[in-house]
Amino acid sequence: MNSEDYNDVIVSKPWGYEYLCYSNETVAIWLLKIDHNERTSMHCHPNKNTGLIVLSGEIELSFLRNSVKLDALKKISIFRSRFHSSKSVSLGGSYLLEIETPVDKKDLVRLSDEYGREKKGYEGKNSFSPKNNNCINIPKPNMSNTKISAHGSFLKHIQMKDTNYLKDLNNDDVIVFTNGGYITTDGKNILRPSDVIDKKSLKLISKQFSLSSNTTALIVSSN
Repeated sequence: MNSEDYNDVIVSKPWGYEYLCYSNETVAIWLLKIDHNERTSMHCHPNKNTGLIVLSGEIELSFLRNSVKLDALKKISIFRSRFHSSKSVSLGGSYLLEIETPVDKKDLVRLSDEYGREKKGYEGKNSFSPKNNNCINIPKPNMSNTKISAHGSFLKHIQMKDTNYLKDLNNDDVIVFTNGGYITTDGKNILRPSDVIDKKSLKLISKQFSLSSNTTALIVSSN
């Protein structure tokens, strides 16, 4: 199935649910709700890189040999083939964005699972239900400052014509590239679609490297 097959559905999971809230030819952005004390499988994506951003609540993100805790507006990049599992440690559950590239929902291998799905692929149509009015749809990028509310955080999808956008960012904002990125003078990619980065790091990079043409990014903020 390609990303268009998920545009209008919520995918039920034993730990909660998820749904697609934005996609283009390069990235897919999913919203996950993980219920309290539930966890995703210990899984990896052999071909995809993944970015996670917590919108509200707190998760314990486990790898094969260690774990970290992430709360609102904390982010992490998970490179292909790295096994990971997310557990909600908040009483009200946790909401997070998952950003993936390339777009391929079948790119999934489970090592272990509390719900007996170790040898199963991604959920099929029997787990689908129609989206409702509570679902978030991230708009296409534009030049305005329009924000949408997203479970305690705010989302703004922008076009980056030059580095003037940096002055409008708050220090705790998280930036997710949805197209383009930053490049060296000889065309090497420094930041790519699906990469997640904080403002301070991005300011340092922007001093040395250049914006690609047609760069767009999702800004995740607390206000």
